[in-house]
Amino acid sequence: MNIKIIIGSVRQGRIGPQIAHWAYNNIQNAGTNVSAEIVDLSLWHLPMDDEPHLPATGKYLKPHTKLWSEKIAEGDMFVFVFPQYNWGYPAALKNAIDHLYNEWKDKPALMISYANRGGSKAAAQFKDVLDGIHMRPLSTAVEIKLSELTFDDQGQIACCDVQLEKYNDLVKRAVDEAGSLFRQ
Repeated sequence: MNIKIIIGSVRQGRIGPQIAHWAYNNIQNAGTNVSAEIVDLSLWHLPMDDEPHLPATGKYLKPHTKLWSEKIAEGDMFVFVFPQYNWGYPAALKNAIDHLYNEWKDKPALMISYANRGGSKAAAQFKDVLDGIHMRPLSTAVEIKLSELTFDDQGQIACCDVQLEKYNDLVKRAVDEAGSLFRQ
């Protein structure tokens, strides 16, 4: 099973890459026949609504959209790592989703949200979007409560893997759940 871990924030100083690497390590350790790749949206040039055709047609003219389509089509499961901004999820993540349509269809999705209280409002909004593009949001979700973590002088999670250890079982459960959906 090819799992793509998408970092949904593009802000400078973000902690999304730390959380994505923690998720990556957990997924790699979750079982055999699993490979994972981190896809950082800050490294993808995806201008807003610059394709002339609706994404559902699959008629992409722009090279960046074609590359994005190829990358997403490779995935059998997706892990979305995103913060809660003003009770919602980042615009960069919505834009990345909206560039495509069929590439997402029927694929399992794990949401890893993070905010002071875990990001449940952003996750709820994002679940509606995943339902709309016919993904299969997993019953397992991870909501990381930043208020329970300690940070270093640069605003990064101190000893990230250790502090997020209490969420490890949720990631493993999600990979197992996705694996059973993948085999169906």
